[in-house]
Amino acid sequence: MPGRRSIKNLKGTKAVASRKKSGLGKKALSSKKTVTKKKAKVAASPKPAPKDETLQVFDLNGKEEERMALDPMFQGEVNTDVVYQSVLKYQAGRRVGTASTLDRGHVSGGGKKPWKQKGTGQARHGSRRSPIWRHGGVTFGPMPRDYSYSLPLEIRRRGLVEGVKEKVAAGKLILLKDLRFDAPRTKLMAGLLKIFKLEKPVVLVEEKSRNLLLASRNISAVSIKTAMEINALDVLSHRECVMTKAAYLGLVKRLKS
Repeated sequence: MPGRRSIKNLKGTKAVASRKKSGLGKKALSSKKTVTKKKAKVAASPKPAPKDETLQVFDLNGKEEERMALDPMFQGEVNTDVVYQSVLKYQAGRRVGTASTLDRGHVSGGGKKPWKQKGTGQARHGSRRSPIWRHGGVTFGPMPRDYSYSLPLEIRRRGLVEGVKEKVAAGKLILLKDLRFDAPRTKLMAGLLKIFKLEKPVVLVEEKSRNLLLASRNISAVSIKTAMEINALDVLSHRECVMTKAAYLGLVKRLKS
């Protein structure tokens, strides 16, 4: 119908005119522009400097005598990878590789062929000491071996540092001003464990005295070590670490040398 077409054309021209007046072209209608706001960069706040930690130094009665600064090497997070490598090395060194088995060449007997190769109707065999026979040898059985291996000195030192650091973080490091007993009595060591509520400590001293060794040898949970012989396994295999002030300073000197 001509009337309807004219009405449609009229509506189309009005729509185009309104778009031109409003400033919207074909591109503006076909594509919508997305406006993104740039986020302002916020300057990261500087990390606070680590605080100087201090350790309490007690006497044998549990009374605080003084405070001393904790060496920076024993502060911060524990490196568990170094701890794992160090502990595994010392555990492997303590492993006793005496397991021994006999293969078919070591078991006595079996030199004669059990029966002829053919004609018996049985499976062929060449020796009675074959691994598939009773009383035969063992296939690929364990033999005496050395499980120990070496690690670089720096990793071993670092493992000990991380072990002491773990005790510091857990609050299991106790410093004593001195550790000397007048008599070799187990009662004195048992009293020390009771005062500080120790369960399984490793005691680090500058020098092992006779009275100290005799007073502690009847308590299986206590280990006496010096600053020059202690390692990461000694520290981490015990729940607490007890050091004298002199032993602590000697340990720091050893680790920094």
